[in-house]
Amino acid sequence: MKSDSIAMMDLPGKIQNKQDTVCIFGTGDFGRSLGLCLLQSGYNVVYGSRDPKNCSLLPKGSKAMTHAAAAHEAHVIFVAVQREHYGFLNSLASDLEGKVLVDISNNVKRGLYPESNAEYLSRLIPGATVVKAFNTISAWALQSGGLDANRQVLICGDRADAKQLVVDIAQSLGFTALDRGSLRAAAELEDVPLQLFPLWRLPLYIAIGLSAFIFFYVLTRSVIYERVINGKDIAFRIMISLANKVFPIVSLVMLSLCYLPGALAGLLQLYYGTKYRRFPNWLDRWMLCRKQLGLVALAFGFLHVLYTLVIPIRYYVRYRINAYVITLVKDNKTYEFDNTAAWRYDSYYSMGILGFSLFLLLGITSLPSVSNSLNWREFRFVQSKLGYITLLLCTAHTFLYGWDRFLKPTSYQWWMPPAYMLSLVVPCVVLILKLILITPCVDRKVTRIRQGWERQSKNLANCRDTKTSHPLMA
Repeated sequence: MKSDSIAMMDLPGKIQNKQDTVCIFGTGDFGRSLGLCLLQSGYNVVYGSRDPKNCSLLPKGSKAMTHAAAAHEAHVIFVAVQREHYGFLNSLASDLEGKVLVDISNNVKRGLYPESNAEYLSRLIPGATVVKAFNTISAWALQSGGLDANRQVLICGDRADAKQLVVDIAQSLGFTALDRGSLRAAAELEDVPLQLFPLWRLPLYIAIGLSAFIFFYVLTRSVIYERVINGKDIAFRIMISLANKVFPIVSLVMLSLCYLPGALAGLLQLYYGTKYRRFPNWLDRWMLCRKQLGLVALAFGFLHVLYTLVIPIRYYVRYRINAYVITLVKDNKTYEFDNTAAWRYDSYYSMGILGFSLFLLLGITSLPSVSNSLNWREFRFVQSKLGYITLLLCTAHTFLYGWDRFLKPTSYQWWMPPAYMLSLVVPCVVLILKLILITPCVDRKVTRIRQGWERQSKNLANCRDTKTSHPLMA
């Protein structure tokens, strides 16, 4: 305990003087980028290298020397080498005594070693204090000054004063430091750079699965059906017509999937009678990726808009229009104005434009730079209330597109309903559930539950009744 307290006193509280020296072991891309940033922030930088004379690529103003000499120049040492090359540190154990070693290494895959690199380094040099930091920051992020990349530095370590030294350096470089606890959290930090869009996987899998299913469904109903039954080859419609059926269907279904977990959560709270009971894991995971579901849905909606805009200039469409006009001229017929059709098409386009405009608003407000400027009530109003209005408008847009087509037997090729009917299933379920939840009697109870009210269970009530009726209690 005494030696620990002495070591604690040896550590300076903060690096307040910009002329303090920072040492970097390693002259690779990250080491050079970090050294340049430190120099620009006012620090003196020394590099520890196996060959100090062959370091021409180092930033101007820094010094290169042997590892032992560099270690004596600074109190904070960044170890910018891979774990496989930690062996040279054994011979520097006495030189690194009382130093703060900042481990920035990562692994190529998870579970490669039984312990984290930082914990291994701490065991290798027990006289030094190891802090895990900067492993989630790339050399490019350092070069851009954090303006065009991740600005958050995750830090963990067993000594608060040592971590504070690293926090001060990170803040001097323009980054935001986040303390993740003791050095035991290093393994978790080392896994962060290995994650590939963790919150995007489920939305992308859903989008790919839905797209494949809807594509083969409409392909069977149109191209394959026409080829088998009528002997016509309309495979050219795959590129525009079929794609423009897949995109809006996937977009509408995924938009409704953003709001379905919220409705299910409300129903579960009603069923449980409390908000303190944990949701199932699948629902938790679903709710965490709602933002990504919405952005993927917006991307498909945007593709639908682009594909719709090219319809008038398609060769097939112009050919059909010209052929129809020529037929009317030859037969001396007049194309009469249909007032009902005019209302239908104008309403159809209007619902689509309004729905897509609100959809864009939802996407914009989900950006961190915009959402951070909104308070909770404003954000909830846009993402919840306007979100449901967007879903309602897009669903109405789809209903107007289909109109009375579901009543015509010719719409059911091989007894398969039109694809737009499939896209209406999930949105209608979500809207019906929301309608149930916003009815006054249900909404009042859900609001009470979310404010902390709990329904008294029968077992607890019986237990309390038994206690109050017991003769000893009287």
